[in-house]
Amino acid sequence: MSPLEALLEMPKAEGGLGWTSSDYGFFSGSGSFINVFLLMLFFSGLILDKMGIRFTGVLACSLMVLGTLLKYYAVTTDFGTSSVAFFGTHLPTSAAWASLGFAVFGVGYEMTGITVSKAMVRWFTGHELALAMGIQLAMARLGTAAALSISAPIARHFTLSTPLLVALAFLIIGLLSFLVFCVMDRKLDKKGQMVEEKNSSSDEFRFSDILVTLRNPGFWLITIFCVLFYSAVSPFLKFSTKLMVIKYGVDPDIAGFFSSIAPFGTILMTPLFGLVFDRFGRGVTLVITGALMLTAVHFGFSLPIHSSAVAIALMVVLSIGYSLAPAALWPCVPKIIPLKCLGTAYSMIFFIQNFGRAIIPMFVGRANETDPSYTTSMLIFSFTALGAALTAIVMLYTDRKKGYGLQLPNIKKA
Repeated sequence: MSPLEALLEMPKAEGGLGWTSSDYGFFSGSGSFINVFLLMLFFSGLILDKMGIRFTGVLACSLMVLGTLLKYYAVTTDFGTSSVAFFGTHLPTSAAWASLGFAVFGVGYEMTGITVSKAMVRWFTGHELALAMGIQLAMARLGTAAALSISAPIARHFTLSTPLLVALAFLIIGLLSFLVFCVMDRKLDKKGQMVEEKNSSSDEFRFSDILVTLRNPGFWLITIFCVLFYSAVSPFLKFSTKLMVIKYGVDPDIAGFFSSIAPFGTILMTPLFGLVFDRFGRGVTLVITGALMLTAVHFGFSLPIHSSAVAIALMVVLSIGYSLAPAALWPCVPKIIPLKCLGTAYSMIFFIQNFGRAIIPMFVGRANETDPSYTTSMLIFSFTALGAALTAIVMLYTDRKKGYGLQLPNIKKA
């Protein structure tokens, strides 16, 4: 629904819902309410490790379908001028229902992310794990790009609710696809039945395993790296369109193209770098290289250079760094954390990561008010990325000491 902001804020007589910018802001943040404030993102990992991939995946897909149905109800129902009081704020009833739907959707969305990651590890450990994760990540970003591209045109040509019907159809297809996967996954269980029965006592998740994960230095290094690295990428992309207009004089109509270079570049390069890690190893080296490239890019944006060609070159380098680090980072997690604890580990990483991605934009927004040249804000991003690179260097030292095998190839030779 994010591309529909302008349409949602139009008067009802013109086909909108008459929301204000504050109403939309509340709605856009509601996707994290249950995950963060009710700790559901953390509990999602516990559910995954305790109940298994198949149960959690079906639950996650169903929650996304339910959340989208609630949003569709919010957009298509005439609530008149009624409003709902919420923490001192009065929301139009349509915005309240849409926010509830987005909050439910957000639970399913994050739960799906950790479930898919654990499923990848279960199926591809010893094979092309990084390539599989890279393709999955690329497809996810392609889906996001498609939604951002087609929602508004569909709404303009049909009705405001039509994009939600399209989204609902895709989500139902996703749920059905996961049910097919469950059948395949059950067959995998039968093939490994004797091994699983032999190791059932040691492979069962226990709540005490959470403490084992929290005591693992590798887990904390990966978590700190994720907080710093993604805080230097995701918030930057939200500010980058205006940066291109103000500092580099790019036409506002094409400034979004400059910003899209990074995410679109990752669609092609993330699977490629994942394959490199699978075959040749050097996972932490790839992570360090990606973080250092990101540091150089942000430092380059802070320099008093106003050439649009330089801006394009920096965004291309950013796309390479943004592909390198995640392609090697996520397949490193199962080398540090046992499979039975993996869902909880991923959920805790994502949970802590959300705080960094919320705090950094606040500092950057204030910096842009006092320094409209973006020099200060780019230096904030530079030092954040440098912190990620230094964390990765410590990770390399810890890997040599603990023997995690982060520098070894993922493909095990017979």
